[in-house]
Amino acid sequence: MKKLRRLLFVLLILPLSSQAMTAPDFELPGLDGMNYRLSDFKGKWVLVNFWATWCPPCLEEIPELEIFHSNHFRTDAVVLGVNAENIAPAKLRQFVDDQFISYPILMMQNSKDSPFGRLPGLPTSFLISPEGEVVARQVGTVTASGLENFMKSYKR
Repeated sequence: MKKLRRLLFVLLILPLSSQAMTAPDFELPGLDGMNYRLSDFKGKWVLVNFWATWCPPCLEEIPELEIFHSNHFRTDAVVLGVNAENIAPAKLRQFVDDQFISYPILMMQNSKDSPFGRLPGLPTSFLISPEGEVVARQVGTVTASGLENFMKSYKR
């Protein structure tokens, strides 16, 4: 099952097209009370991960996102988890604490109108290059190793 999931990841997280598009510079409130802009992270890889607490595949990938973020946030990449559900901040904060999530959690009340357009499902992740371009989209779970391999092989 793990091999199949990795194969699907390799097949699905492919460049969106031969020409990458500039990522929208959105601003969303964080669970920590700060506002986050995508442009604050220019110069780093950014994985923008749309998820919800009720979504089993989203919950399955949290440990992978945590590993990836922990291995990279001080140097070359960050994860921004965008919660795409109507949930009270206190309830979301408790969930994040229970799951030991250390990457920033942003709140978006309407998942249909994400900064990247309509989301086909959850989880959906967008990988933004250090130059601020959307270079890949993944509908479904991602893995830390899959992200790292993609970043290493991406030709600018």
